[in-house]
Amino acid sequence: MEKKRSSFSGGLGFVFAAAGSAVGLGNLWRFPYLAAQYGGGIFIFVYLILAVTFGFALLTAEIAIGRKTGLSPVLAYEKLNKKFKFLGYLATLVPIIIIPYYCVIGGWVTKYVTVYAQGLVHNAANDSYFTDFIRNPISPLIFFLIFMLLSVIVIMLGVEKGIEKLSKFLMPLLLVLTIGISIYTLTLPNAAEGVAYYLVPDFSKFSILTVAAALGQLFFSMSIAMGIMITYGSYTKKSVNLTKSVNQIEIFDTIVALLAGLMVVPAVYIFSGESGLSSGGPGLMFMTLPKVFDKMPAGNVIALLFFILVFFAAITSAISVMEAIVSSIMDKFRLSRKVACLIVIGICLLMGIPASLGNGLWSSIQILGMDFLTFFDYISNSVLMPIVALCTCILVGWVIKPKTLTKEITRNGEKFGREKLFNVMIKYIAPVCLIMILISYTLAQFGIIKM
Repeated sequence: MEKKRSSFSGGLGFVFAAAGSAVGLGNLWRFPYLAAQYGGGIFIFVYLILAVTFGFALLTAEIAIGRKTGLSPVLAYEKLNKKFKFLGYLATLVPIIIIPYYCVIGGWVTKYVTVYAQGLVHNAANDSYFTDFIRNPISPLIFFLIFMLLSVIVIMLGVEKGIEKLSKFLMPLLLVLTIGISIYTLTLPNAAEGVAYYLVPDFSKFSILTVAAALGQLFFSMSIAMGIMITYGSYTKKSVNLTKSVNQIEIFDTIVALLAGLMVVPAVYIFSGESGLSSGGPGLMFMTLPKVFDKMPAGNVIALLFFILVFFAAITSAISVMEAIVSSIMDKFRLSRKVACLIVIGICLLMGIPASLGNGLWSSIQILGMDFLTFFDYISNSVLMPIVALCTCILVGWVIKPKTLTKEITRNGEKFGREKLFNVMIKYIAPVCLIMILISYTLAQFGIIKM
């Protein structure tokens, strides 16, 4: 067992690690798809407003809880108020459900890196290439194991030597790749039409569902309600300026999300039209984009760089989700990092294998009409995360009061410029938004409304 709690070396290490967690698959495939589906510019406008209000408040609260308590989620909530002990377990359950299927998807990304590294741009563009791959009982499992083990190795190295070191290397590289591919996309013929589709607001598509979709995206984009930011906050030194760090994480995450849309939406619009943007999630990433790369000048090179970029984003997010679990196991059961990592491997295998085989060999097994991967995604992202965030707002806003965290945020004399906004969001606005997300996502999942 580690005698002294691990920590980041300073503010920069914390920001890079937190930004690495925030910038994941949700930014690189979910944000472009949602932006296209909900009217381009109007979705982006709504998202930006929510990011600096709703997202800011929850992100700040979780990081402050982590640093104040110096504990992982499983114990942090209990330390603030014993009646909220249950919330620590709920917050820990979220990454436990997420990490197995996230590693499955990370394995798909790893597979496509190898595909384009071999120059197989035409093969990947075939209509059945992706479905044949995920239905294969062996190949997806192999790539799942590769991705999972790479993530575990980083976690085993520890906070400063593993997570921080990798994040400091990958995040600047990820930003450079994102900017580079975005610039290339803008040089394509008729790029202006695609950019206009992405950025110009279509007010006819605005509805309450636009707000719900943007709110849901914030969970993915900022790693909120997964226990991650509480864990990373607990590793943050008391001397670090939290207000400045939160602002930097917000800016980095939002820039990458916007650039991700600029990479994907105009290119798909140019080569596949508006219909090409209708397939969300895996369909956009692994079926539509390969067709675009096949038609694009220097497509194989751009595809390889793109999937390397996605791999970097996926691995930094995966290690943050894993670390939230490892940290909770270490705190709760006083186990060593190595033993905690072995337990995480067991969890990944136990739930990851069904998530992988659910697309092929076990596709006949359904839970509430969903395959394993879809069910895990629904329970974690559409049910548990909003509930965790809602309970956090109740705890901070009405039980321990916002001032408890404000004192932690301003402990070094720094100014908390958005303190009034933080108080109002945590107490009143965020809870209403979260209830709206819960209702909207539940109705959408069972086909009562369309999102």
